[in-house]
Amino acid sequence: MGNIDAGLSGWRMASNHNRMMELQRTSMNGGPGSVNLDYYGSSAFQITSPAGITLMIDPWRNHPTRKWDWYFNDFPITKVDIGVSSHAHFDHDALHLLDAHVLLDRLIGTYNFGDIKITGIADKHATDSSAAVYDFKRIIKEFDNIDITPPNNPRSWDHCLLLIETGGLRILAWGDNRHNPPEEVWDAIGKVDIVLLPIDDSQHVISFPHAKEIIDRLNAAIIIPHHYYIFDITVRQSTLQPAEKWLETQKNIVRLMVGSTTYHPKDLIDVKNRIDFFGDHVAFDKKKWLNESN
Repeated sequence: MGNIDAGLSGWRMASNHNRMMELQRTSMNGGPGSVNLDYYGSSAFQITSPAGITLMIDPWRNHPTRKWDWYFNDFPITKVDIGVSSHAHFDHDALHLLDAHVLLDRLIGTYNFGDIKITGIADKHATDSSAAVYDFKRIIKEFDNIDITPPNNPRSWDHCLLLIETGGLRILAWGDNRHNPPEEVWDAIGKVDIVLLPIDDSQHVISFPHAKEIIDRLNAAIIIPHHYYIFDITVRQSTLQPAEKWLETQKNIVRLMVGSTTYHPKDLIDVKNRIDFFGDHVAFDKKKWLNESN
């Protein structure tokens, strides 16, 4: 018999899509409204539309070899309506840990449901590690003999930018995308209200100057850092660091005191390049999650 633990786990779930059938009947029209954003650590965010449709972006796990753990435990099993992964790296692709009705792996194109629209824009993962604490591009070449340089990189170094439109807001999950996509990608992105941007002091994904280039180009109302070290979620072996040194160079910072916040279009009309920072706060019970790892 083959390995029954391989592949997705939807067939193990006791849930069903009766909820989605009800939403089909009642929530197909959109409009401006309050959008809730929950941070789940690493690059994972849950977005809840005004109609109550939930979307989880980039749930994480430890490396399947278990030789290079990044987290004290894998992502907590979470019930959502839709799950989406930006690329095939272990810290972004744990769709099997979602109890979800719909799973979108490396979406290219557009998915619509109710008052939420998700557009996946194909591009490439960041590979310029010249400013990072360690040169991962060189390490991968030296030890695995794999050249991750675009355009002939292997699949796991492809990437999909994720543009979420709901409640009158346009939210861009940058994920681990390179800082300098071609002009047609910028055109496809268009105007953005909120950008989720990977920033940590190790400059693991993008350097500080690259982050500034992206921020200046998008000119979004809100910038939300992610992909940084959280002492009771991320292990030191990950090599990630906090984002405090970068924050010291910035202005207009709001330090959020919980792992959840709400946005409405009318509240962002006069806001430009405000940084909303979750810090160590996440939207799940960390103590319970840590106990489950013992």
